[in-house]
Amino acid sequence: MLYYIFRWLDQFGISGSHLWGYISFRAIMAMILALIISAWFGEKFIKYLKKKQITEVQRDASIDPFGVKKIGVPSMGGIIIIIALLIPVLLLGRLRNIYLILMVITTIWLGFLGGMDDFIKIFKHNKDGLKGKYKIVGQFTIGLIVGLVLWASPDVKSNINLEMRSNNGQEIIVKHGKEAEKTLKTTIPFIKNHNLDYSEIMSFCGKYKTAAGWMLFVIMTIVVVTAVSNGANLNDGMDGMCAGNSAIIGVALGIFAYVSSHIEYSAYLNIMYIPGSQELVVFICAFVGAMIGFLWYNAYPAQIFMGDTGSLTIGGIIGVCAIIIHKELMLPILCGIFFVESLSVIIQSTYFKYRKRKGERVRVFRATPIHDNFRKLDSQLDATSKYLLRGWPHRQFHESKITIRFWITTIILAAITIITLKIR
Repeated sequence: MLYYIFRWLDQFGISGSHLWGYISFRAIMAMILALIISAWFGEKFIKYLKKKQITEVQRDASIDPFGVKKIGVPSMGGIIIIIALLIPVLLLGRLRNIYLILMVITTIWLGFLGGMDDFIKIFKHNKDGLKGKYKIVGQFTIGLIVGLVLWASPDVKSNINLEMRSNNGQEIIVKHGKEAEKTLKTTIPFIKNHNLDYSEIMSFCGKYKTAAGWMLFVIMTIVVVTAVSNGANLNDGMDGMCAGNSAIIGVALGIFAYVSSHIEYSAYLNIMYIPGSQELVVFICAFVGAMIGFLWYNAYPAQIFMGDTGSLTIGGIIGVCAIIIHKELMLPILCGIFFVESLSVIIQSTYFKYRKRKGERVRVFRATPIHDNFRKLDSQLDATSKYLLRGWPHRQFHESKITIRFWITTIILAAITIITLKIR
């Protein structure tokens, strides 16, 4: 909104109005504004929630073996994140940009889905919340919408990166196609060619390989959105854990979005040039600012929990952004913590059910998601069950230490993800 006002004023030579044409200026402003909104609104929102006693009934002292009682802590803090994110984006972004529109829709859609889950937990006193099948349907639907829009929209185009020899024939340089085009290519890490074409994967379909490639792309979009959204949800089990990890991931995605929108940087890194993706930088900077502002209240000991309103939304934002900038295949590295959390739950539940059919109660980990494995005391273990990894870790840690170490791990993974652009 403000972008269009100041760009109009720039026609009349109004001092300072030209700054709104710089993506760096709008991105930094979005981050600062999001941080201020989340910090200011967060305090008032927490007071309101406490007054109305809007808390998660399932949180109790038994969750934390170190005796920190988390009874009466407000939930649905994801509303703070969503408001702090959307206001700067609507004020500072180019609202006609298809990528920005998709990110806003994703935020609202998954925010509503997570909000319904929290509503059932808090107001209906049902700790299970929204049934899992409804969550999956909601995640499936937004993934389908995003995939189909990216397929059908004429504004979604990229300039393919082309490797060629320089004039002296000694050096390989990267140039981009003169015309932006629809493409099914995506960046793949650690591979010399650096691009993977979905249509080539479906080459066995013959003349229908392009259509089949787009179908595969849509399916991939659904899988990514669902997987990352659930991974973020599982990661939200300790104070500041999910918010901190997501902020770090957001910084990496912001870097990817920026270099993808700059033809010189994208040529240097040998990645696709994506016109219009610079608006994602504004969105992601607002996202990071909202995360940091929320951490002011969510860091240990938490004054508020984000709830599914926040965690499902965060995961969806990360997944959709990665899809748009053709970096979805890098998510297993960048969001390694999320995927390990999900994998630990799958392994634990699958193996337990398998052994239970044989009349045995055997678990792999002391507790899942995996972050709980590091704080679960022997006295809290199920005496009727055996644990394959009972001795790991050798001692348990306070959740604040676990959270910081997970942040450090995510920083390392983010750095590895970024440098993969030059490793091929």
